[in-house]
Amino acid sequence: MPKTKTTAKPGKKIFIIEDDKFYSNVCKLKLNKEGYDVESATNFDDFLLLAKKNKPDLILMDIILPDHNGFEILKLLKKDPVLKSVKVIAYSSLGQLEDQEKAKKLGAVDYFVKSEISIYELIDKVKKYT
Repeated sequence: MPKTKTTAKPGKKIFIIEDDKFYSNVCKLKLNKEGYDVESATNFDDFLLLAKKNKPDLILMDIILPDHNGFEILKLLKKDPVLKSVKVIAYSSLGQLEDQEKAKKLGAVDYFVKSEISIYELIDKVKKYT
């Protein structure tokens, strides 16, 4: 099992917006093992309720969601006085370069394609931005 390169910062809050419960649970389990406090939501409305109560240090967000697309969510987050400073790592199962560029232009600090990185690489990305 590969080790991650950097160390986690215990107590940091990570929120995951992901409608694939299996993927969300795997991420949550691995990030919890690294010392992160992880919450997840399957849609934007549930996420917003959680985030307003307990501002996260980082958001992991799928671009393709049932109620909003990630691009709309990025726009909404940047307008929110509480959440606009929170770093967002966007991801998708789609790897179009224009989607990656659009997410970054809308404020995402990073973007990845789910099938192209391991859970350990994801953890390294989280550690880089927390």
